[in-house]
Amino acid sequence: MTMKLFKHILYVSEASVAQEPSIARAVSVAENNQADLTVIDVIPALTAGIGILPSGHTSGELQTALVSERRKGLESLVEPYKERLSIRLDVLQGKTYLEVIRAILRHQNDLLIKPAENPDFIERLFGSDDMQLLRNCPCPVWLTRSEEKSDYACILAAVDIDPDISDGTEQNLNRQILELSSSLATSKFAALNVLHVWDAPFEKKVRSWSDPEAVMAYVEGERSRHDGAFNRLGKEFRDQIGPEAYDHLSPQFHLRRGAPSTVIPQTVKELQADLVVMGTVARTGIAGWLIGNTAEAILEQLQCSVLAVKPSGFVSPVKLAE
Repeated sequence: MTMKLFKHILYVSEASVAQEPSIARAVSVAENNQADLTVIDVIPALTAGIGILPSGHTSGELQTALVSERRKGLESLVEPYKERLSIRLDVLQGKTYLEVIRAILRHQNDLLIKPAENPDFIERLFGSDDMQLLRNCPCPVWLTRSEEKSDYACILAAVDIDPDISDGTEQNLNRQILELSSSLATSKFAALNVLHVWDAPFEKKVRSWSDPEAVMAYVEGERSRHDGAFNRLGKEFRDQIGPEAYDHLSPQFHLRRGAPSTVIPQTVKELQADLVVMGTVARTGIAGWLIGNTAEAILEQLQCSVLAVKPSGFVSPVKLAE
């Protein structure tokens, strides 16, 4: 049961890290989905005022030389896969995240795959372009580690459920997360774990004006409500992929208490997850809505690959240049 979820995949080269495992991942996903694959690089746009150039050379000539050099790098990157599928190459000029998003808007790509920048001056995997893509890219963003495994052993799907609100945007986002993670777990023979984090936000308040039994009743009531909503999501998921596929996949559900920004990274470490599939914008379809604070706090702590999903109503604030 490998669902064909993508038709037009875009891979963005990240020359600062080893990317052979990441391009192999992109080729594999394209083949599994019978999708077309485009591989691009982005170089800064040079201006006439860039400083002293070698005698007799113009900024235009330097730009042309840089484009040619980067294209050769892309050709070398995809050389091992040319017999397996047709790969389109392009070198764009400008600010990386802006040009990547404009390319996606132009060509209607439905998945972006990119090696994480892994800036060496901080203890986090994702760099500034990565975070901008996570915030503003209209399609799912798959950021891979340079030590990417060819086969994932464990995939963690992080879902966000509000038991008080039957919100279509949230349900759609959870459905997307489960669809993507289950398809990948099936194709990679990986274990699928589904995590929902809950809390009792008014526990301190209740404790200040009530007895311990009332506090326990309140906390248990909150846990029970989230447990019920999580179970309903699990049943919907079973119906979504069918009982046979569900039994074969045998997903493990984890209901954990705490702050998502703490519990999700802890669970990733505990399960040694290779990939986290999560939403970066929840409970809104507002055009241009940026990544949530919680999602950003989670991403800054992760050292595994991430597949980040937006709700279907999301519209990128980045526009095509007129």
